[in-house]
Amino acid sequence: MTAIASVVLAAGQGTRMRSSLPKVLHEVGGLPMLGHVLNAAAALGAARQVVVVGAMSPRVGAAAGDLAEGVEIAVQDPPRGTADAVSAALPKLEGFEGIVLVLYADTPLVTAETLGRMARAIDDGAALAVLGFEPDEPGAYGRLVTDGSGALDRIVEAKDASADELAVRLCNAGVMAVRSDVLRALLPRIGNRNAKSEFYLTDLVGLARGAGERAAVVKASAEEVSGVNDRAELAAAEGVFQRRARLALALAGVTLRDPATLYLSHDTQVGQDVVIGQNVVVGPGVRIESGARVEAFCHLEGCVIEAGASVGPFARLRPGTKVGKGAKVGNFVEAKKAVLGEGAKVGHLTYLGDAEVGADVNIGAGTITCNYDGYEKHVTRIGARAFIGSNSSLVAPVTVGEGAYVGSGSVVTDDVRSDALALARGRQVEKPGWAVSFRERKEK
Repeated sequence: MTAIASVVLAAGQGTRMRSSLPKVLHEVGGLPMLGHVLNAAAALGAARQVVVVGAMSPRVGAAAGDLAEGVEIAVQDPPRGTADAVSAALPKLEGFEGIVLVLYADTPLVTAETLGRMARAIDDGAALAVLGFEPDEPGAYGRLVTDGSGALDRIVEAKDASADELAVRLCNAGVMAVRSDVLRALLPRIGNRNAKSEFYLTDLVGLARGAGERAAVVKASAEEVSGVNDRAELAAAEGVFQRRARLALALAGVTLRDPATLYLSHDTQVGQDVVIGQNVVVGPGVRIESGARVEAFCHLEGCVIEAGASVGPFARLRPGTKVGKGAKVGNFVEAKKAVLGEGAKVGHLTYLGDAEVGADVNIGAGTITCNYDGYEKHVTRIGARAFIGSNSSLVAPVTVGEGAYVGSGSVVTDDVRSDALALARGRQVEKPGWAVSFRERKEK
């Protein structure tokens, strides 16, 4: 395939979002919409990527650099239409020869497969390709009028369309692929003699046809090209993303007990033969390896669950947590930056923060690692095969050696040697008959 560059238009203000956050930085599947579009182009091997931002949105430019390596930023000031935005990006593409994809940062559901079909249309001889779709209600969308061969003849705005043209159901999604030489030659010829005095990229089709070039149409579903302009449309895009992600897991060999209640992120990795229960939320940065189980009502983020491990129900794994092969994390356990060795067991009602837990360790119910002193976090280290009794508090920094036992109810502040028993609690004292005398005093 010919070399590809992308120009992502992200200069819109997005006032209908009613948010201080720029529209294109609102997230779908835990990733800003801009990131989804950049990833789609990157999946095609885009050699150059340019994001066009408005002068009032420096946050978008800064975010773009974090979302994709090597992204260049162009500023459109003032905003004067889509063709003007692409013109602002052209200097960043100096020396590039190939196919330029013009994308929109608020259409996060466009796929790399669809963009690849547009690029292939250019490879097959078209000067440009426009992405089209057939909505249920064409309404105010621009119509894509084709000739007898199926090539794109012109784009007609709804307000300028004749009755026959309004009957056309194929509409303009805005996304375009253009040969770089055609873009450089024709973009300066686009005028702004229209009601808004703006420069429209859609005029490129007519100019290309007038120059004897062929324009193609590539079709996509209305769902794929739907833009996001408000919070309701953002929620709809999230729904589409989740359905796609769940389906991909099921087809890859993952058992989902109730797919509709599973929420995934853009970078979720799940191996074959994993079983995921109901009402599970998977935040960014999660990898679940083959044969693991995640039971109902778990919340995962920034963690790794290795092969054959079991988590939940009702467990929360926070960033930096790693559950080793065959290890078990039970109900109402929270772990943060905790590494559990192979075969370790943390049954229930436990908090592990900043902890290193060795292989085959057993941690009793109600155990906590006291990792924060009000100023700094400290690490608790528990050696292989150690046994931590229920309701113990391990005050970090502290080390429990291999094979050691910690008696139930202990508050451990000093290191415990390997194979030792640590008892850190008050000795039990019994006073015979005390309860009788106590009641007698109270009942007088």
